[in-house]
Amino acid sequence: MLSGPSGPLPGEGGVEDIGSSEVARVGVDSDGTEDAGWDVDPEDEQGVAVLSALGRQLRTWREQAGMRASDLGVAIGYGEDLVRKVESGRRIPRPEYLDKADEALGAGGKIRAMKPDMEQVRYPKKVRALAKMEAQAVEIGTYNNHNIHGLLQTETYAAALFAMRRPAYSADEVERILAARMVRRSIFERSPAPTLSFVQEEVTLRRPIGGTMVMRRQLERLLEVCQLQHVEFQVMPTNCSDHAGMGGLIEVLKFEDGSAVGRSEGAFHGRPVSDPKQLRILELRYGIIRAQALTPRESRAFVEELLGET
Repeated sequence: MLSGPSGPLPGEGGVEDIGSSEVARVGVDSDGTEDAGWDVDPEDEQGVAVLSALGRQLRTWREQAGMRASDLGVAIGYGEDLVRKVESGRRIPRPEYLDKADEALGAGGKIRAMKPDMEQVRYPKKVRALAKMEAQAVEIGTYNNHNIHGLLQTETYAAALFAMRRPAYSADEVERILAARMVRRSIFERSPAPTLSFVQEEVTLRRPIGGTMVMRRQLERLLEVCQLQHVEFQVMPTNCSDHAGMGGLIEVLKFEDGSAVGRSEGAFHGRPVSDPKQLRILELRYGIIRAQALTPRESRAFVEELLGET
């Protein structure tokens, strides 16, 4: 995990960067109805606090309306067990739950207004922390050799990656972690924009994750990103005989106050580092990787050629 101004963070880009304890499970209420929501991670203090406050407000609205939990469940189409779980802060409801509760309780939009807070804690704790750190970074540099970096992934490519995970995620788990990954792409619209540098191993562009059409859209997305002034995208060709990235993934995030954090699979036992001497080693390796890779112009032409072949 990375560690920076926002606390410890996971690695980036792969299918396994969100552990099984970080995704929610969708089940069935004790009364047999669908339990439409997500489990709360007990170690997610922020999430627990937000959901507890949300639950107390929902219970207050229900009691003021003179309804029992079972009555509200019938009115909105969910089981009494789910209503009680939500009101006790033990379950993250789907957005439509709040819409239906707002209408059934005559809240006039006040319950719907809670959706942004609920949406924030819907995403796994580690992903929220990673997104916060990326939002604070003024410079991000990454080298990826197994799959395309998460910030560059299209929704269908990311979904295909998550579908490969073993043991398999459920459809609802994929929905949750996919939404979390997609929301991080707002970094490309930030103002002022951070400087972003990506080096992708050639094989990550050739492996047809999700099939031909998914990969075509992914390559098109890379070409769109290549045109952004604050983004440098490079390809490390397979036929390059000198390669400073044989140790695996490298990522370095730099912040406005001059601090930085980095991680590499092939250095310091894969642990995050912020010590200047250790960071210099990662930056040296990353700098050599960029020098050995195709230039941004050559890389764009390479992606265009691949797209024409796909």
